[in-house]
Amino acid sequence: MREFDTIIIGGGLSGSSAALNLSKKGYSVLIIEKEALGNIKPCAGGMASSMQQFLPLNFDQAIESKIKNVEFRWKSSDNVTADLSGESPFWIIRREKFDKLLLDEALKYGSEILRPVKVEKIISQNKTWIIKCSNKDTYKSKFLIIADGSQSQWAGYFNLGPRKPKFANTIALRLKGLGNIPSDSVRFEFGFIKYGFAWAFPLKDSLNIGLGTFINNKPLEDEALNNKVIKSFGFEDSSFKVFHKRLRIWNGIHKLNGDRVIAVGDSASLCDPFLAEGIRPSLISSYYAAESIDQCLSNNKNDLNNYSTIMRNEWGKSMAWGKRIAQIFYRFPKTGYQLGVKRKTAPKRIAQILSGQMGYEDIAKRVINRLLTKRDD
Repeated sequence: MREFDTIIIGGGLSGSSAALNLSKKGYSVLIIEKEALGNIKPCAGGMASSMQQFLPLNFDQAIESKIKNVEFRWKSSDNVTADLSGESPFWIIRREKFDKLLLDEALKYGSEILRPVKVEKIISQNKTWIIKCSNKDTYKSKFLIIADGSQSQWAGYFNLGPRKPKFANTIALRLKGLGNIPSDSVRFEFGFIKYGFAWAFPLKDSLNIGLGTFINNKPLEDEALNNKVIKSFGFEDSSFKVFHKRLRIWNGIHKLNGDRVIAVGDSASLCDPFLAEGIRPSLISSYYAAESIDQCLSNNKNDLNNYSTIMRNEWGKSMAWGKRIAQIFYRFPKTGYQLGVKRKTAPKRIAQILSGQMGYEDIAKRVINRLLTKRDD
């Protein structure tokens, strides 16, 4: 039975980045991934350039577009545009390339991966994890990272994150060409999707389109409406493959670690409940998970509680306000668009959130201060 310092369940973005951060520190890491290779990932691909600080590698080849402005529209009209400040603060990455770069770099530093292999049973024995897999082999590790995505089986098993996760229903597709989307812009389309919105993020030669609904778990089954949205992005042909996905969105501050186990990324319900951003929380959580495990391994300790504390401070406090904003905005979208997006400074604030320069907590404080002082910001 082979033993590792850390075993990671899930070899996607979160799992691969956690593996890279740990293996680069010299630890033995095994990734167990249930899916085979070669899947297209029509994720929007938006990422703040500031996230580069959480990854010890150059991933320029995965960057497809550098965004200069953000467009907002209400049912294909009533346009609002916000310029992004700074030099290339927001990038669009091709997830297939990005995920492969992360995994290849982790493997280069000694990480190992099993795929397609499913974890069937996990046992705690003498402060060691015993992991039995579908390939009939058994593995041991000192620490365990749960990174098996929005449909995580194991986060609930270890009572990590919310007991009753909240989900956003989304559909995603990738179309050849950019339609009417500028190559250096992203667009958010409000008004068509009840309790949600649509988005379009440009790659070099294609467009990642998504539709999401964030309240009441409403399905996106209106094909005529969905085609109308896609047409608003400049595409007439509706013959495309649609990917359905339920995103496990942030739903309150909860403990994300147990005894020698940590949940990261989507499995930890860290996806932004307002804008559906998932890459940033995945990279942040994977980085701090590796840091916490490193501290334990280097000091012969098992206490991972600092990870939950860090994630509460670095992500949870902002998302608490993001959830409040989402609940109001998506229940009263027209009012939200008129008083929120169309407000003089609102587009700039949303752009700053996307680029990582500001959190929802900052916006809430500005609103409160404005109400108290009765002034515009």
